[in-house]
Amino acid sequence: MKILVKSGSVSKFKCDLLAINLFSGVKSPGGATGVVDKSLHGAISALIKSGEITGKLGEVNLIHTQGKLPATQVIVVGLGESKDFDLDRVRIAASAVIREAKRIKAKKVATIVHGAGLGGLELPAAAQALVEGSLLGAYHFPGYAKEKDDSFFQVQDLSVIELAPAKIKAIVSGLKVGEIISQAVNNARDLINAPANVVTPTYLANQAKKIAGVEVQVLGLAEAKKLGMDAYYSVSKGSKEPAKFIAIKYGQGKPEIALVGKGITFDSGGISIKPANKMWQMKTDMSGAAAVLETMRAIAKLGIRKNVVGLLPCTENMPAGDAQKPGDVVGSLSGKTIEILSTDAEGRMVLADAITYAKKLGVKQIIDVATLTGACVIALGDVASGIMGNDQPLVELLISAGKRSGEKLWQLPLFDEYKEYSKSDIADIKNCTEQGKASTSIGGLFLQLFAEDTKWAHIDIAGTAYLDSERGYLVKGATGVMVRTFIEYLRS
Repeated sequence: MKILVKSGSVSKFKCDLLAINLFSGVKSPGGATGVVDKSLHGAISALIKSGEITGKLGEVNLIHTQGKLPATQVIVVGLGESKDFDLDRVRIAASAVIREAKRIKAKKVATIVHGAGLGGLELPAAAQALVEGSLLGAYHFPGYAKEKDDSFFQVQDLSVIELAPAKIKAIVSGLKVGEIISQAVNNARDLINAPANVVTPTYLANQAKKIAGVEVQVLGLAEAKKLGMDAYYSVSKGSKEPAKFIAIKYGQGKPEIALVGKGITFDSGGISIKPANKMWQMKTDMSGAAAVLETMRAIAKLGIRKNVVGLLPCTENMPAGDAQKPGDVVGSLSGKTIEILSTDAEGRMVLADAITYAKKLGVKQIIDVATLTGACVIALGDVASGIMGNDQPLVELLISAGKRSGEKLWQLPLFDEYKEYSKSDIADIKNCTEQGKASTSIGGLFLQLFAEDTKWAHIDIAGTAYLDSERGYLVKGATGVMVRTFIEYLRS
């Protein structure tokens, strides 16, 4: 979908579908909606009076203009209560418009910037959110079927209309940022939605090498083993698919911030094999790596003035004859030893060595993201990601960035008492516990042991990385979660 900016009046723009908006409780529309209402001889006001148009968030109402406007149809999208209005409601409204446009097969769509007037939002931010909602809501994974889905329709153009020429520059600025971020999220969705026989560690390494403006280093398994990454090696050795430890460096100097993404391209559970039901979904266990890879691509395009390294420990977790076994004790890049109680607690193993690798680079902050624990799904569902850390200001900054980006984060505790659960009699730490208590926090505490005194935050996206049904601008399937939050954090 091509994004355009046009200066002029909404009442004079020719298109298949013109989008305007309305807050809940408004009886007499103003602004652009009032202009369109006047041209339609009060049709919108009449529909408000009859109760057909309520302004409820995401509600859409179509009106045929019958030649009273150059636009063939007008869509009135609800913004909800004005007191609750924020950037994420712009995204929700924009996605509702695009989905309705797809339903009625409108090729050329025009819209105002929702929320930049009575909504009180800053114009560039509102324009950015408009594009994000539109492009994320329009996402479609094509798949691999020989017979293509004829029911899928793609809007060709989305024109953003602004009457005041002085505001065009601010709109264009926001739209450009929104396009870059949306493309990064949709790229991540493509990686996660694709099957594990396509998106292998080698595939991810090749994708990283295509990012312009960064330096990429890829370590094979033998090289990682030579460096002392025994925890990463222990997970990887059971798969015939070559493991790749990927480092993506961006910036002009020594990296100060490390983003670490779990990259298990398929997780069978290893010897501690998972149930067959929905095991296919374990192709998504590299969602953290996808988020980091696409964040690095986006910040390079945006020219972020920070020195960042993205680390992707990528491998499969398979139950081969030489795979790690429950009861094994392995080392790590940090020198700490780990007793393996479950080979299905492999994500923290590869992250442990990646976190230590980041520390050896001398970074000041480490942020890791992973589909780490099923317990996080039980605790928070698919609405919020869990966040933990050893530095409260860092945790709070990430939560705030997530709020602005429309990605909810909920802090979980790292109580000292939990450390007793994973003490080992024969190693420095167990890789999990058998009690099933506080499992998400136990995973965080395991990683904290390797972060040590470096500022660190851990984000568990096990519940939010993949949706079983559509929600707002998030379609069914991969969400690309944390790409927007990371970019917002790095831009601030």
